[in-house]
Amino acid sequence: MDIGGKLKELRVLKGLTQEELADRAELSKGFISQLERNLTSPSIATLMDILQCLGTSTGEFFHESREEQIVFGKIDYFEKYDAELKNEIKWIIPNAQKNMMEPILLTLEAGGQTYPDNPHEGEEFGYVLQGSISIHIGNKTYKAKKGESFYFIPDKKHYLSSKAGAALIWVSSPPSF
Repeated sequence: MDIGGKLKELRVLKGLTQEELADRAELSKGFISQLERNLTSPSIATLMDILQCLGTSTGEFFHESREEQIVFGKIDYFEKYDAELKNEIKWIIPNAQKNMMEPILLTLEAGGQTYPDNPHEGEEFGYVLQGSISIHIGNKTYKAKKGESFYFIPDKKHYLSSKAGAALIWVSSPPSF
């Protein structure tokens, strides 16, 4: 752990100069400078004093949360192929079910479709990457082709199909896949 770097980050976040922090903690500016550059180490009592001046506790200071993954590649995708419906679903954001929306990459083979989904709360959005699809909502059907998007409130039974095959990004909020 980079104690000095973390102390400097907290000091800067609080808008304090090294001299102001040193005065509050009854230390010298030189000592604070050496701490921030990891040239010296504070005693536990001194560190606790500094952290109190910075408005945090030792528990908060030493708690390192794992940084959340922001960018995902093919290696992260979860894939499922359904031979009966002739489609492949790739969850392009792993564990997206915990989020408000769940984007997937859907590939429909010629004659493929998705499982019919019952009405539910939320929103559905999609963008066609290649081919063309039919969007079935209740007793109506809408067409979308490469470069087009769709959006609807899923308050009726709905599913997607493709006669010639298609690839699209489909986002459902809340997740329903």
